[in-house]
Amino acid sequence: MRLLTLVTFIWAFSFSFIGVYLAGKLDSYFAVLIRVALASLIFIPFTNFRLPSRFKLRIMGIGIIQIGLMYIFFYKSFLFLSVPEVLLFTIFTPIYVTVIYDFLKGRFNPLYVVTAAIAVAGAYVIKASQVNPGFFIGFLMVQGANITFALGQVLYKKLLENPELKEVKQSTIFGYFHFGALLISLIAFLLFGNFDKITPTPTQWAVLFWLGIVASGLGYFLWNRGATEVDSGILAIMNNAVVPLGLIVNLVLWGRGIDYTALLVGGGLILLALWLHTWIMKRGISMKIQS
Repeated sequence: MRLLTLVTFIWAFSFSFIGVYLAGKLDSYFAVLIRVALASLIFIPFTNFRLPSRFKLRIMGIGIIQIGLMYIFFYKSFLFLSVPEVLLFTIFTPIYVTVIYDFLKGRFNPLYVVTAAIAVAGAYVIKASQVNPGFFIGFLMVQGANITFALGQVLYKKLLENPELKEVKQSTIFGYFHFGALLISLIAFLLFGNFDKITPTPTQWAVLFWLGIVASGLGYFLWNRGATEVDSGILAIMNNAVVPLGLIVNLVLWGRGIDYTALLVGGGLILLALWLHTWIMKRGISMKIQS
């Protein structure tokens, strides 16, 4: 869980950086393409190009879903929502993680859904009172990002459970994850990109490099590696830990207003969900899906 916690702190800055420096100022498809391209470059020296093709294609497919499609939805959402609103609407990701993972495993863990729901409630408490009414399109965009991000995490976790990959270093195969995302990002940019908005300022280049090298290159590798080391319930809850941290970053760096009482209550609920899940996990409570 240490890897997931570290990445949560890294990603807490991404929401504000995108919302303040990139959204509406730089073409979103171009921003996604540059971010993914930088992340891909980092992993080329470590990539095992002799990996069997079936694994290459599966990892690339996961990258297309978890990063490529997710980023397209995610960056577009900032055109309709504020940074706090985007953060708020990511609270549904834990539910998607739990439901998808259990479905693929052919089982149902009802109490995992309860813990994920508590985490969702905690994140909701933090910003519910400040959400603007006209955000339906943005809401759908964030849910598209949530679903693709959740699906990618679960598929990667399941893939690494394959006995043939047990002894393989994840750093040698993770390049394919970014290569898949790069492919779909390039296609999306060529089809839908606004070529009048592809000249970043020095500040925007700095943000893109940070997002590409640190948040994407390092962040997604550590996150997906961390996802293979925990169960689906912990993974679901950790998806929400970025909400209070992201709001704190938004406040400290840009002075956006925040309800401290709501932050404390909501953060407390997320910690309660984490504790409750650990308690449930130790007792192995689950049931098989009946066919």
